[in-house]
Amino acid sequence: MAKRKKVPKRKGSRNRPTPVINPTAAGIDVGAREVYVAVPQDRDSEPVRTFATFTPDLVELANWLAACGVTTVAMEATSVYWMPLFTILEERGIEVCLVNARHLRRVPGRKTDVLDCEWLQYLHSVGLLRGSFHPPEAVAAVRTVLRHKASLVQMASSHVQHMHKALTQMNLQIHHVISDITGVTGMAILDAVLAGERRPEVLAELRHRTIKADEETLAKALTGTWRREHLFTLRQSLGAYRHYQAQIQQCDQELHELLGNFGSRVDPDEDPLPPTPGRRGDPLGLDLRTEFYRIFGTDLTAIPGIEIHTIQTLFAECGRDLSAFPTAGDFASWLGLCPDNRITGGKVISTKTRKVNNPAANALRLAAQSLHRSPSVLGEYYRRMRYRQGPAKAITSTAHKLARILYTLVTTRQFYDETVLAQHEHQTRARKTRRLKTQAAALGFDLVPVEAA
Repeated sequence: MAKRKKVPKRKGSRNRPTPVINPTAAGIDVGAREVYVAVPQDRDSEPVRTFATFTPDLVELANWLAACGVTTVAMEATSVYWMPLFTILEERGIEVCLVNARHLRRVPGRKTDVLDCEWLQYLHSVGLLRGSFHPPEAVAAVRTVLRHKASLVQMASSHVQHMHKALTQMNLQIHHVISDITGVTGMAILDAVLAGERRPEVLAELRHRTIKADEETLAKALTGTWRREHLFTLRQSLGAYRHYQAQIQQCDQELHELLGNFGSRVDPDEDPLPPTPGRRGDPLGLDLRTEFYRIFGTDLTAIPGIEIHTIQTLFAECGRDLSAFPTAGDFASWLGLCPDNRITGGKVISTKTRKVNNPAANALRLAAQSLHRSPSVLGEYYRRMRYRQGPAKAITSTAHKLARILYTLVTTRQFYDETVLAQHEHQTRARKTRRLKTQAAALGFDLVPVEAA
């Protein structure tokens, strides 16, 4: 049996001090009721203190950090509990390093709040923590309103489902005849029903000219049982839906006012955008396409698959200044759209993407999925990736390409030029043709191109 080789110990390796990069660093463990703060041992006789989360206590915390000479702090981005303290510390001129809790969850033996804040202080002092991206305050305000609007849209859609349920229980098949009961025809019929009208022929006359179903079919769908309890739930669901629609319009108005606070990178009056047919206007009558063209300095809607909603989400999550990301690859990595390679022993054991709940990445995935039937170069790329990798991976690959294109256009303020992508697609087609010819020649065949009719 071979003897195990003994590795000599290096003298003084255990007692060697760790180089301190940030000597004025502190660590904060944020909770819902209490905040635990740790400062360097030589800054105070009581280096670890506990503060309540009331505003006067947070102000006292900031005063104590300033008295200890702390210039930078590290704390985990826990839910929304970190936001009030973040604002107070920023106003005091203290640099805040928001740390992703995912980067610290694998540290063993750190299960108390005191040890957590001490561990954060130590890692930050030796320069082992990297702060998460945080947009400017003006962009964060847009993000807050936009996320609130998204929650209102979800709640409004739940009340639409309640209306569907009430109609089905009364065997009124209107939502099976018209595509959207919240449209002009659907809302007119619901208002007439709740006003007391029960005659199907009269209700069918409220049909808008764009409805494909005729009045006879619509009258048959409006013949049912008028149960009092179901009419009551229908009335309340319709009222709740309209209440949320009014709040959504208020959110839209607030968003337009917030967007007006951003300076212009281009004057739409001097360099107007060409009209784009087929795009729906804004409900408030404002041209969001021109608004974001003014803010970004380029027309991002020219990219296939990118709509106003995608640009709005991207701006709310990242802003228009992407200088925090040195390259397009860094931007795609932050979105979680690139492979997270795991290599051990010289072998790649995993290339899966990281699980990131990023609204901007989700918006780009939806944009990529919409390219399924697009005749553009990006549509051809999506279909080719779908054939090679499957639907899920094709969506991620196409979203990654869209993220790189968006990063390039925003940082350089260039306009989208599809000929650049077309050149790459032509090179891909040429490589595929050469490969097929080589395979055919190996089998004794000769490929002959066929001209299109």
